[in-house]
Amino acid sequence: MTSAVAVTAPKVRRDASRRARVIRRLRRNPLAVISFTVLAIALMIAILAPWLAPYAPEQTDFSHVFAQPGTPGHLLGTDDLGRDVLSRIILGLRASLEVGLLAVATALLIGVPLGLAAGYFRAVDAVISRLTDLLLAFPFLILAVGLAAIRGASLGNAAVAIGIAQIPGVIRVVRSDTLRLKSLDFVAAAVVDGAGDFWVLRRHVLPNATSVILVQATVAIPAAILGEAVLSFLGLGIQPPAPSLGTMLATAQQFAARAPWAAILPGIAIMVLALAFNVFGDSLRDALDPKGSRE
Repeated sequence: MTSAVAVTAPKVRRDASRRARVIRRLRRNPLAVISFTVLAIALMIAILAPWLAPYAPEQTDFSHVFAQPGTPGHLLGTDDLGRDVLSRIILGLRASLEVGLLAVATALLIGVPLGLAAGYFRAVDAVISRLTDLLLAFPFLILAVGLAAIRGASLGNAAVAIGIAQIPGVIRVVRSDTLRLKSLDFVAAAVVDGAGDFWVLRRHVLPNATSVILVQATVAIPAAILGEAVLSFLGLGIQPPAPSLGTMLATAQQFAARAPWAAILPGIAIMVLALAFNVFGDSLRDALDPKGSRE
């Protein structure tokens, strides 16, 4: 018992020191701070959307159709049915984040175990790798559109379709890192000591691959958000009158000359959200890099 505690204590201290170093690096990176702030604000808006939106997203006001931004009562104007653009962007942001998080959770839940198995067990590597290559032969959006068309149009089906389309990328990243970790001395030492394969994967490989998985998730979320916008734009995602940034763009394109703000503002929201996730993902990758500058 004493021996176990003695072994665990240094490990806990090392983990705490590593977390502190990563946080310190992120705090010293202005782009990381800005992108994290944007994402935190977006998440709070999404959580509090029903209370922050000044109007119900489906509420129409035919006396203020195509009201310009700055109109009293409609800060960002209205669309062709007199619906408040700000309210619809707030609820649409919530829908985009829901789809992004659900899609990435689906991709990680399936892709991480398959990636670990492919990188560690040579017997299944060929099968999983060939299936991955087969899926990668189809562009991400084409695969997502095809799956969404088969399953039907809804928020849940869009998330599942995008998540399945992202699985091959997760498998390749996790497989590559598993192959690297498998060749390191501490894994070989655990095997020599008699540790089983699944114990090694759970106690040594997966914890050390967590940083790569986190970075992959931050990169996959903006791709999922853009995928949701495309699916909704094509009518295969969230269905009207439910608010979605993609459906807002699809509707507004018919009236782009008369009410450009109805298309520009949702587009800006998508761009800012995707850019913030990408920038934070790059910053997190640099902060987690053990070869970074010594402090």
